[in-house]
Amino acid sequence: MKNLKSSYPLIILLFVFVQIKAQQNTWPILKTYDQNHTDRIAMPIGGIGTGTISLTGRGALEDWEIMSRPAKGYNPKYAGVEVINRAPFFSIYIKEEDKKAQALILEGPVPIKYDEGYYGSKAPNHGLPRFAEAMFQTAYPFGQVLLRDKDLPVEVTVGAFNPLIPGNTEDSSLPIAVLSYKVKNTSSKPITISLAGNIPNFIGFDGKEGKPYVNKTTYKEENGLKGVHYTASEEIDKESAQWGSFSLATNSQGETSYRTAWEPGEWGNSTLEFWDDYTDDGLLEERISEQKNNMGSLAIKTTLAPNEEKDLRFFITWHFPNRLDFQNKINIGNYYAAQFKDSWDVAQKNISRIPELEKQTKTFVDAFIKSDFPEVVKEAALFNLAHFRTQLLFKSKSGFYSGWEGIKDNDGSGAGTCTHVWNYEQTIPFLFGDVAQNMRDTEFGYATDANGMMAYRIHVPIESKAQEFGLAAADGQMGAIMKYYREWQLSGDDTFLKKNWQHVKKALEFCWIPKGWDANKDGVMEGSQHNTMDVEYFGPNPQMGFWYLGALRASEEMANYLGDKTFAKTCRGLYENGSKWIDENLFNGEYYIQKIVPPMSIDNIANGLIRVKRRLVADDPQYQLGEGVLVDQLVGQVMAHILDLGYLAKKENIKKTNESILKYNYRDNLMKHPNFMRSYAYGDESALLMADYPKERPKQPFPYYTEVMTGFEHTAAVSMLYEGQVAEGLRTIQDVRNRYDGKKRNPYNEAEFGHHYARSMMAWGGVLASSGFHYSGVEKSMRFTSKPGTYFWSNGFSWGTCEVKNKEAILKVLFGKLELNSFSLEGVGKKKLNGKNIVEGKELTIKL
Repeated sequence: MKNLKSSYPLIILLFVFVQIKAQQNTWPILKTYDQNHTDRIAMPIGGIGTGTISLTGRGALEDWEIMSRPAKGYNPKYAGVEVINRAPFFSIYIKEEDKKAQALILEGPVPIKYDEGYYGSKAPNHGLPRFAEAMFQTAYPFGQVLLRDKDLPVEVTVGAFNPLIPGNTEDSSLPIAVLSYKVKNTSSKPITISLAGNIPNFIGFDGKEGKPYVNKTTYKEENGLKGVHYTASEEIDKESAQWGSFSLATNSQGETSYRTAWEPGEWGNSTLEFWDDYTDDGLLEERISEQKNNMGSLAIKTTLAPNEEKDLRFFITWHFPNRLDFQNKINIGNYYAAQFKDSWDVAQKNISRIPELEKQTKTFVDAFIKSDFPEVVKEAALFNLAHFRTQLLFKSKSGFYSGWEGIKDNDGSGAGTCTHVWNYEQTIPFLFGDVAQNMRDTEFGYATDANGMMAYRIHVPIESKAQEFGLAAADGQMGAIMKYYREWQLSGDDTFLKKNWQHVKKALEFCWIPKGWDANKDGVMEGSQHNTMDVEYFGPNPQMGFWYLGALRASEEMANYLGDKTFAKTCRGLYENGSKWIDENLFNGEYYIQKIVPPMSIDNIANGLIRVKRRLVADDPQYQLGEGVLVDQLVGQVMAHILDLGYLAKKENIKKTNESILKYNYRDNLMKHPNFMRSYAYGDESALLMADYPKERPKQPFPYYTEVMTGFEHTAAVSMLYEGQVAEGLRTIQDVRNRYDGKKRNPYNEAEFGHHYARSMMAWGGVLASSGFHYSGVEKSMRFTSKPGTYFWSNGFSWGTCEVKNKEAILKVLFGKLELNSFSLEGVGKKKLNGKNIVEGKELTIKL
């Protein structure tokens, strides 16, 4: 007993060490999906502008979108001579004492969404043994699948992530999927396990273009890394998007074995031969075979003591240097690929850095999900952030970011970083300010012509084709002006402001050209206004009206700062006149309407202001809003709130409009709702319609009026939150997220005109409205709500938390550095700080 007592401190110390280690290896969790809500889950894993692979709710890897194009549902297949082609899979070999070895794939049950086909189930790897239960836990970018089976002596957690660190674009743009397989021995005896990753060499075929080839697969060991390296056949065109390399590597301890090919076989015999070899001793024997899309395999074998858990890690890296432009003609290249020689170089340079990048990613996610935002606000904001890291957005070799509106299964959808769609997203500027600045440089430095007309679809290459589209969108152009002001304010970078100020100024002056949007220069848009409804509105309306007022206010602020008093005065006068006019003429006592003003002749419309001339009925234009209740009629006001520009119209009218949107557009059940276009919500689901007509309806309203689209719902919800209609705003967001519940739809894929639609990234606005966060890098000021709580904040370059209690705030910087001249809590007061610097890892207590 004496010796046992003397060992107590050591036991306690060991326990504490194990606990700390366990905490370090624990990923944050915001939401858990039970097995009934995992069928549609596919979480994108990949860096900004690099493409992705998706982790499914059952633990499989699908949607291999790493060859510069979308590829929804694409599972590369081992194209041997088997009847059943094998898709990529990871497996586990289990050997207990005195028992026969067994093997399973590291996946849960086959989802019911896979109907039977010609060869039975269409599920990838459907016939292989698997775990009986699966549950999905996540806080993006972390995803974890808990695999359990009462008949097995192990519990497995399949995890995946890619570094995501706000303000650190470079390390958030790595072409890598980090795969964590935590295996715990739940038995009372030691067991031997072996984990194997199996991926075919599918270089040359991206799910749509190209074809399978006899590629080259090799085994490599270098600097503690072991892996299978996949390279292209000489037959593949080195300028094609399908040419490149990828690697499957590990740095985990254990006995490593591999195959660079599988044995050919008929009628499933190729898989049978692999399975027999694998289940014999958990080690793989090399095979040499020249087949198209041959399978490469990498295994790690180790032992687990009773109740011991080990985290065995695999890494998939990729390098595909070529990318075609929006018209699939010109190779514009991938910026990320220019930073590395090939996929093995990606692995060599970055896998050793993953622990630190993982720690920083966890710091961000922990700080965010532990903040006192409503749970549904956190879910919507964080999960829609995934869109930013899919094939939705890319960076060409020359260094410019470009994006689609959304993505189809195998192509992009809506080319050219469409300004009137990307106006809505509020995620990128507050998390990655340099990316947002890059996009503004493109809009004003390249896409705006000498007359101030901005092409609302920006062709690539940017340097030579940005203006080629030749059409302007009223909402897109006005929103871009507000975004330029936002990026200047968040960065405090005067060089950025001055760089394109003349183009910004011209873009606003374009409103006043003859036959233009505001040809009579009265602060009200009456002309042909192409907009995000893909039609032109003729006559004053709230959607363009508020964007215009917001652009006037933003331009006024920028002009005053730069000493351009004459232009600032012009902007102010137009703003005041337009604001008053809209309240007096468009507000009907409940909401804002459109007054239709027919152009009477195509000759009354300036060049570049109408997209489809054949649709125009000059004296009776179709596809108008009219007296409808538009779901996002206040989008310009929402943007003004985000930019701290104040109210653009009477406050009481704004609040009343939100009430009317809920009154008329809300449906708690869509079963009886007639929708004549696309259905993104239906049946017993609740949603806000695009528009409702409680009074008079045009014979042919704008085309989408019966639809439901999440980006517009988020906009309405954020508007409600800013107006103090919190319960209503949260219910609206909850309705959206209820539809994307893992069972019916993918929680990481709010769709509109394609998957991962850009507009849904408005969801970050819920974070801004809930915290009352405003930051100006120009004035070096910061403001929060005075409501007690802890709030995550980010200005695109630095981030941290702010704990508010009574008349005190504890401001922490977790990344970057912050210089403040003043700090305020809304309704409490302001404190001068006179250039106080807070660096990463430090905090400041501010008493007001």
